[in-house]
Parts: sequence; C-alpha cells; structure tokens
Amino acid sequence: MSAAADQLAGVRQRMLQALIRRRAASWLLPLLPAAALGAAILAGTGALPLTVPLALAAAVLLWAAADFAFWRARLERQLPAWLNDAVPELEDSSAMLAAAPATPLGALQRQRLLARVDTALDDERLRAIAVRKARFNAIPLALAAVAAAGAWAYGAAHSPQRIATPGGSEAAKAAIARAGISLHAMPPAYTGAKPSEGAPRDLQVPQHSKLLWCAHGADAVIELSDGRVLQAAQGACAELQASDSIFWRSRKEPGNRYTVRVTPDQAPQVAITTPGESVTVLKPDAQSAQIAVSVSDDYAITRATLHMTLARGSGENIRFTDKESPLPASADPRKRSWNRQWMLKELGMEPGDELYFFVRASDNAPVPHIAQSPTYTLRLPGTQGEALESTALPSMVKPENLRSQRQIIIDTEQLVADMPRLAAAELRARSEKIAGDQAKLRLRYGQFLGEESSLFGEEEHSEGDGHEHGGGGAGGPTQGAGGFGTGDIAAQFGHAHDQEGNATIFDPATKEVLRRALAAMWDAEKQLRAIAPKPALPPEYKALGAIKELQQAERVYLHRTAFVPPAIKEEKRMSGDMAGAASYRRAQGTASEFVPADVRELVQALGGDGALPALWSKPARAAVARLADEEQRLAAQAAVQDVADGCQPCRAKLRAWLRATVQQPAVLLQARPQAQTRFGQALQGKGAP
Repeated sequence: MSAAADQLAGVRQRMLQALIRRRAASWLLPLLPAAALGAAILAGTGALPLTVPLALAAAVLLWAAADFAFWRARLERQLPAWLNDAVPELEDSSAMLAAAPATPLGALQRQRLLARVDTALDDERLRAIAVRKARFNAIPLALAAVAAAGAWAYGAAHSPQRIATPGGSEAAKAAIARAGISLHAMPPAYTGAKPSEGAPRDLQVPQHSKLLWCAHGADAVIELSDGRVLQAAQGACAELQASDSIFWRSRKEPGNRYTVRVTPDQAPQVAITTPGESVTVLKPDAQSAQIAVSVSDDYAITRATLHMTLARGSGENIRFTDKESPLPASADPRKRSWNRQWMLKELGMEPGDELYFFVRASDNAPVPHIAQSPTYTLRLPGTQGEALESTALPSMVKPENLRSQRQIIIDTEQLVADMPRLAAAELRARSEKIAGDQAKLRLRYGQFLGEESSLFGEEEHSEGDGHEHGGGGAGGPTQGAGGFGTGDIAAQFGHAHDQEGNATIFDPATKEVLRRALAAMWDAEKQLRAIAPKPALPPEYKALGAIKELQQAERVYLHRTAFVPPAIKEEKRMSGDMAGAASYRRAQGTASEFVPADVRELVQALGGDGALPALWSKPARAAVARLADEEQRLAAQAAVQDVADGCQPCRAKLRAWLRATVQQPAVLLQARPQAQTRFGQALQGKGAP
C-alpha cells in the first residue's frame, strides 16, 4: 500500500509540473504591459509615479498565485477522472490507486494497474492531458494592457511637462508668440469649472486650481509676488497650485504684471426659515408644526440632514431620543430646501415634551466644509391637570410625607365641597391639616432662599428696634456735609453675602419666582388657618403657577461635547523617563519684540537713499504677507518687487506698507519676583532658620 501511494504521489507531482508549464504563459505575459509602463516612466515620457506599474505588477502576481492555487486544488479532486478519460490502459480504475479495495478481485485489479502505470503515464501523456485541460487565458493579458494604456494616457494628459498647442484666435496666437509663454488653468474637478488656456492675462480661478506656464521658443522664468521663481524650460511647463491670490510676471517682460485671483471655497450656508423664533411654544391642542430649512453652497452639497432630539420628562428623569432625516436633493446640486408640515405624532411629541432640531450640511470639497445652524426648540405645553412634583430645583428631594402643591389644591377643593356636611370640629381639623401641609411645603421652598422658619425676614422688625438698615435710622446717614458720602457706602451700593436672601446659588429671576410662590403659599396658609378654605384656592393656584414656571425653565438643551485626551505613548508609559516632560511651574514670560529687528532696520534704511540691508527682501515679504486685506497685500508685494528692481520713489510706499504691518503687542502680565529668605524657607518647611 505504501508503494502504491508513493507511485500515485509521483504521478500527481509530474502532472502539476505539466500544468505549471502550460499556465506559465498566462501568468507571465500580463507582466509585459506593467514593464513597458515602468520603462516609459523611467524614460521621462509620463507623469505617473513609479508605484503605478509596481502596483499593476503586484496585481498580476496576485492573480497568478490565486490561479496556481485553483489548479492545484482541481488536480487533487479530478486527477483520477482525468486519467480515466485520457489513458485507456487504466480501464477506468485509477481510483483504486488512491485507496486499497476491500475485495480480493479489487486487489487483483489494483496490482495490474500498478504494473502498467509507469508505461502508461509517461511525461508525453501527462503533457497532453495538461494541454487539453488547461488552455491559454488571454483575458489577464488584455486587462493588463488596457490598464497600462489608460494609466499612461492619464499621465500624459495631466503631465506638467506637456506642451499645450496654442489655440484660439490669431491674436491669441500672436500674443503667445510675442510673450513666449502660454498660461493654462485647470480648476479642481469637484468645482465643475472648465479649464482655460491662452496668452498671459489676469485670471479668476477657484481655490486649489493648477496653473501651468508653458514656454514656447525659449526658456521662461516666472517671478511670483511672494518671491518664488518658477523655471520653465523650452518645450516644458512650470506648475503651481493656487491657494492664495498672487500676481506674476515673466523675466522677459518685467513691466507686465498679471494677477491671479483665487476664489476660496466657502462653507455651506444653512438657514431655518420656519419657525422664526429660536423657542416656539405650540398651542396645547396643536396637532402639527411646520419646519422649513434651506441649504446652499457655491459648488455642490453632498449631504444635508435635519437632526432632531426629543426631550421627555422633568427633573433628573429626562430622556432624550435622537432622530436624523436627510434633506431631499433638488435639481440644482448647489441648493436644497425642505418645507414640511410635521405631525406631532410623527415626531413622537406628547404634552410636556420639547423638540430640539438643527440642520447640518457638508459640501463636495476633498476636505468637506461642514456647517451647522443654531438649535431651535419646539415646546408643547403639558395639560393643566397633570400631577406636578416639586422637582423644579435639582437639589431638592421631596420627602414621602411632603404633599405637592397640586395635592394641596385637590384636598382644599374636596374640603370646600364637603363643608355643608361637616361639623365645625371636623372642618377645623381638616383645614388645619391642609394648612400644616402648606406650611411644610412653604418651608421646604424657603430653604432655597436662605430662610429657616419665616418668610419675610425684613418685616419682623422695624427701623427703631435697634437693628441696622441701609438707609437712615440707627445706621446713620450715608451723606455728609456738602452732599458727599461719609457714611456706609458699602451698605448702599454693595452686595452682602451674609444675608439669607443672597446666600444662594440662584439668579435673581429664579429668586423672584420663588418669592412669588412663597408669598402665595403664605396667603393660602393664613386663609386655611382661619377656617376659610374657599378663599385659599386663588393663592394656591398662584403658587402652582409659579412652580410650573420654574419647572419649564429647568430643562436646558446643550450640544454634546467630548474631551479627547492626547494619545498615550506606550513606549514611555511606566518607564520613568522624564525627558521632554514640562514642569508645572510656568516660567517667567518676557515681553515680545514690538517690531522685528530686521524690519526696523529696513524701515530706517528705506527712509534714505543709501544701500538696503543684505537679503532685505525676505523679511519684507514675510512682513507684508501678514496683511489681512487681499488688495493691500498684493499692493505691498508689488512695492517690494518695485524696490528690488531699483525704483527709488517706491521706497516711501514700501516703508508705509511695512509700518502698516506693525501691530500693538499683547499685554504681558509679569509676576512680581519674591526673594527666598531663610525665614521663608523655614516657614515652608524647607530648612531651619
């Protein structure tokens, strides 16, 4: 059995070698287009990087490896069938070579096959099987040739070294021949703007456009306003990507300047036209709400979405649900608008809910600009009969035995309904009980105004009882002789933090609402203790309204923000390496130089007729580049170029532009030095005096 297995393995190995020789042409020929493309790039006839033919060759080799694995797996499965079809001497019994038969007759047949395998399966017979089963595949070669040709054509079309044939009218051809330069502008593809070419001229191009200066007849030197110099050999082009507005001139014609103005790509404009207010309170019986949005961009909008956040609940039990709806595209890719009447059920709004929404849009730039509108709010008021817990203030937790203002109103209304049937003692007991509940709730809210057991602290004494007041009386006057202040000025204009009304964390508006609620609770309590429950209902409802006002102001929506910590360097973590670590002690700052020394020296030199400092143009161009206005910057750069050409009257103009670049320095706060004495060190525990 071992000899049969070895003999079959040898046959399989020789068959695999025959298949490899048969498929070698299909694997190697697709490499020829990649080699030809690489040779063209090395010869300088294309503008593609060398990685393109290498990537194409890698793709061919990857396909060859996959094809080899496919044929080897197929050989393992179908070798017996191939042998039975091609070799009649095996009598359709080649499967017995792989496994020993279970019957004596099968064993006899296997021995007969082993005796004739060597003569029946020679190399010529196996080669014939490989030719019949594995045919030449020309598809990879065709695909590789098409890919290489397309890559070469793309590189030739976008090569900065190509010569653009001057076109247009005879006047344009004459201008190009006279200047020896043709100017070509190729805007980015995402702008949709058409390329242009022609004689030297002023241009208005989108940002990141590619500019080509092609030389005709002789070498050309292009001088840019920022000091850069571009060389264009005869029959070649110089390339520049326009990011800022510049002007340029040819050294052959230094008197002619041409301006290239760059139009920056603006971010999308997002607006919410309906509703008109940032916070809109719907009617309690409203069934729908209208939302109208509009988005526009200078080129195209790729994505615009309406983000909605539904807030439900109160206090600390507020749940937020997010929803995002894309704005439908329009026929004009630069604009999108959506005006829709939303059903409140579709938005999931119920009484007491709030909906926050905003629009976010991005354009089609390679690095998209993202714009977002302000957040608008739709508020659906809750029903008047809903039970309101005292959760207007987040820090208050209502005890179990403390009844809410709504419960007190319900008890009072029930007492008013039962008054004709109640005895005097029972009426007094129930009224006193409700008054006690009202007093507990009043004292609970009074804690947030700094009160302990009373409401009107200022009314518990008069001006003549010995207490000090801000005005006259025992406190004395605040004005002296002649009307000038000689008294307690701090009491008149100051803010006392040790008073109970000011020792809270709430703003004055919240305090005013709390005072209004407490005053109404106090009036209701007085009526209840006077056994007059019916007159107590109006102040109770007034207190409930103040509490509802606080509850509606407690829910605030803010955009989610997150802190992104810097990445931790794992190689330095837990290593104890302190190299590059900064001290937490801030070093003493030094005043920045008001005017750079080289600019100061240049301004002084421009005031006379003498020689200018060496390499003066570099600091001058760096200084005028800080001018924010585009027109001023171009004019200042022109003055630098004129002075470099030897224009004496232009010195005054350049001097004025340099003085305009000087900005007021920022105020630097200096720490006062502190002497380290022995006593101070001993006081800090750093040594003995």
